[in-house]
Amino acid sequence: MKVLANDGVSQSGIDALENAGFEVLTTTVAQEQLVSFINENEITGLLVRSATKVRTDIIDNCPSLKLIGRGGVGMDNIDVDYAREKGLHVINTPAASSESVAELVFAHLFGGVRYLYDANRNMPLDGDTKFKELKKAYANGMELRGKTIGIIGFGRIGQATAKIALGVGMKVIYSDPYMESASVHVPFFDGQSVSFDFKSISKEELLKEADFVTVHVPAQKEYVIGQAEFKLMKEGAAIINAARGGVIDEVALIDVLESKKLAFAGLDVFESEPKPEIKILMNPNISLTPHIGAATGEAQDRIGTELATQIIALLK
Repeated sequence: MKVLANDGVSQSGIDALENAGFEVLTTTVAQEQLVSFINENEITGLLVRSATKVRTDIIDNCPSLKLIGRGGVGMDNIDVDYAREKGLHVINTPAASSESVAELVFAHLFGGVRYLYDANRNMPLDGDTKFKELKKAYANGMELRGKTIGIIGFGRIGQATAKIALGVGMKVIYSDPYMESASVHVPFFDGQSVSFDFKSISKEELLKEADFVTVHVPAQKEYVIGQAEFKLMKEGAAIINAARGGVIDEVALIDVLESKKLAFAGLDVFESEPKPEIKILMNPNISLTPHIGAATGEAQDRIGTELATQIIALLK
């Protein structure tokens, strides 16, 4: 049986599949050529990340296809219900990238409170001629310790984010209509651990109380954070989105950054991805990354291995 990893897969995943007798193809096939490629090569399993879309055209016109796998959490690029109605297995790896995404959230937060997003733009330009001026401009940083982080969506990634926040010494609050309470277990390097119990609060309460807000929800039909929600946030607060583009109203975000209502934002995902709006890319108060939340070697190894394990169990 053949598996096409159209958006790539880790070597650990390839090795596990090949050891189980699968042939793994890592050719990147253009979206419009996928149907013909799958049929010509009698592909049994199609693995994607966020780039490749698996819609009804592929599901209806590829009779050899038995499985669709998403390396990551969200499956909004796959017509999941339709595929399952047609008898296809649809799998993903919800736990594999949680820590990587959570660490990226804190990369944006640490960079934000110490102005790294701006200093890294200006130091190469003016660091040799305006060193003292830049030093003064970036001299009013703050510590994360003792501040309140509000986590909207308290699934695996939200809880992984909470673990780091607790280690930093932050107060953690969360809002999740599907999880009234949660216990977060924080393990340490020497085998010791500590657990914290939390209860969900309303999104409105969270926005009023949090110094920093991070959003960890699936793609939505409407904005989770828009103009009304920004009005509730503290003066000088900040927001991070490493979840999905379209969760935050980017037009409203630009307004609150330009008015100084918010101090900064961190974005790993964008409404018009893969072509983010120029106003977002050029705003001096936004820390930017190109959708790399799960893009660590460790996470990709876990994703590849987890996909392989599920494929072998389902198809062998």
